[in-house]
Amino acid sequence: MDLTGLVAFNVVTGIATLFLITIGLGVIYGMMRIINLAHGEFMMLGAYTAVTAVDHGVNIWVALLVLPPLVVGLIGLAVERTVIRFLYGRMMDTMLATWGISLGLIGLVTTLFGNVVKAVPTPVGSFEIGRYGASLFNLVLIGTALVAIVALLGLLRFTKFGLVLRATMQNARMAAALGVSPGTIYMATFALGSALAGLAGGVLAPISGVSPDMGAAYIARAFITVLGGGPAIVTGTGLASGLFGFIDELVSFQTSPVIGDVALLCAAVLLIRVLPQGITGRFLRRSL
Repeated sequence: MDLTGLVAFNVVTGIATLFLITIGLGVIYGMMRIINLAHGEFMMLGAYTAVTAVDHGVNIWVALLVLPPLVVGLIGLAVERTVIRFLYGRMMDTMLATWGISLGLIGLVTTLFGNVVKAVPTPVGSFEIGRYGASLFNLVLIGTALVAIVALLGLLRFTKFGLVLRATMQNARMAAALGVSPGTIYMATFALGSALAGLAGGVLAPISGVSPDMGAAYIARAFITVLGGGPAIVTGTGLASGLFGFIDELVSFQTSPVIGDVALLCAAVLLIRVLPQGITGRFLRRSL
């Protein structure tokens, strides 16, 4: 029973981690149809924000949960205003532009911080699941994912901004005719997705290690999960994260993390083969 409890806890942690690293990309791709190849680097910037803040004596919870989304959200806003807004409707050009941004960010961070792995101290200790120990910080990670789900659903469903955002993404011309500025909504949406990527980077910094190339470890999983989830941003990302996270953690426990990644990829290929439009392209079509 102790081992079962530990495995279950690790599975929930894996699902929460996958949701956090994916939801920012889900907002940008799912709503704007922009393939942001710099998503992993936005996470990396969130992690370095946490490292820098902790090194300068900022409260560790502020450094992990508050500053990364704020800083990366502002960076995303600047990227949208200077590059992305000129490329809407040109998917290939957007891919190339965000790939160039990702390379530039890696080079800039390497120049500033060096090509070394930095660490952020874990702010909490551990607890016992029977005979086994588990990190309390994983509970923080799970709680952050739950708060992100509820907050994003609340923003999209119950606020005027969410209503305007969804309307603009569905029919920008009609929204403009009603007095909405599509450019402003696009800017805010890209900044929101960037902020969520920064939050993921900040939360994962104590458990993943922080380096200029850390984004490469997450970007493939994020894209696989977004595609598997389908058009519903929050519901699709949550369902795909649950499915792929469960498979990854369970296979990793039985074999190794490498085999777990292979199992995740195989599950994604099979899912997209059976459901080309993702889970919510076939089911729960009216969900957010």
